[in-house]
Amino acid sequence: MPICKNLLFLFVPLSLISAASGPFPDPAVDLEKSTVKTKQTAVFAGGCFWCTEAVFEQLKGVEKVVSGYSGGDAATAHYKIVGEGRTEHAEAIQITYDSSRVSYGQLLKIFFSVAHDPTQLNRQGPDYGKQYRSAIFCANDDQRRVAEAYIEQLSQGKVFPGPIVTLVVSLKAFFPAEAYHQDFVRNNPDHPYVVANALPKLQKMKKLYPDWVKK
Repeated sequence: MPICKNLLFLFVPLSLISAASGPFPDPAVDLEKSTVKTKQTAVFAGGCFWCTEAVFEQLKGVEKVVSGYSGGDAATAHYKIVGEGRTEHAEAIQITYDSSRVSYGQLLKIFFSVAHDPTQLNRQGPDYGKQYRSAIFCANDDQRRVAEAYIEQLSQGKVFPGPIVTLVVSLKAFFPAEAYHQDFVRNNPDHPYVVANALPKLQKMKKLYPDWVKK
């Protein structure tokens, strides 16, 4: 199986990874929850899509998470060339969620507090290159408004010890990744990269948000 991650820097001490200090705030600006079951989608990029996919699969109200690529075109949406940093793509995930159960702002809260470190520029933990950049791909003006407001809120509140480098950009397209990348953490729980990088995030999710995690 292809290894998509930089094994040279596989084990990065968690103490060296930037983290939020204190309780993580709820978004002051958010989209109202629907009064009836309504499917919506969100596209985030935060480093390895194995890890971000696994985090959001745990969240109540999330119906499906697909690993893939966003930021480039269809011709370059292939793992080998994306992984070499030769495209405009970022490893991203597409989240399908019920907006009557979880809001877009709540997704952002998980994205910033658990799924990745938004202070790392063009890298994430052991993985480096613009394909691992932090980005929010907005499907409409409402998503952009909430995302920009939350980043400003976190920045003004000095929630992180360093500046947030997350890009907020318009979603042009999302391309699903190859089949072997889907549900990678669930299918490969003993993979060294998963053990070192994904499982700690799943544990953090359960610790911080036990009521939000699927049983």
